[in-house]
Amino acid sequence: MVSGTRVKMVEGAARLLAQHGLQETSFSEVLELTGAPRGSIYHHFPSGKDQLIASAIDLAGDRAIRLIDEMAGASAVDVTTRFLEMWRLVLAKSNFQAGCSVLAVTIATDSANLLDHASAVFRLWRGRLAELLQDGGLLPADAIRFAATLIAASEGAVVVSRAEQSLEPFDLVTEQLVSLVEGLAKRA
Repeated sequence: MVSGTRVKMVEGAARLLAQHGLQETSFSEVLELTGAPRGSIYHHFPSGKDQLIASAIDLAGDRAIRLIDEMAGASAVDVTTRFLEMWRLVLAKSNFQAGCSVLAVTIATDSANLLDHASAVFRLWRGRLAELLQDGGLLPADAIRFAATLIAASEGAVVVSRAEQSLEPFDLVTEQLVSLVEGLAKRA
């Protein structure tokens, strides 16, 4: 059974990663955010900060994949729209203060282990999106390419929108991606 304290710490780390990045996600910050006792750090994460961060990446990845799985049976256009809406909602609800925890770690870590964790999450998202896009009407090769494009473009759009404190860049990218997937769907 997983401890409630450990779960709170992992959830807190995922939140801090999304809002402040890897460098600002320290054990002290996690403890302050979650109210967990200091003694729980090495009890739950004996391998140190990387173990906590890897768990937070896994949590963020699992949450996103559950949302992606809810898109099963939708058209390729609807999968695209719903995936993008998921990220738009993150921006809007956080008032441009949160982005992707997985991306935050990817751009800031020098740990091969953490990069492996991030890579696995991105591969899982890309693979599942490709399946749904193909099931939603795209040709297999188009689904694979568009899934990678969808993730890369949405991650970039989140970053630019956070920097500009505006949904405009995100919405412009959304328009372009929806137009692209509509064309791919017609081609299929």
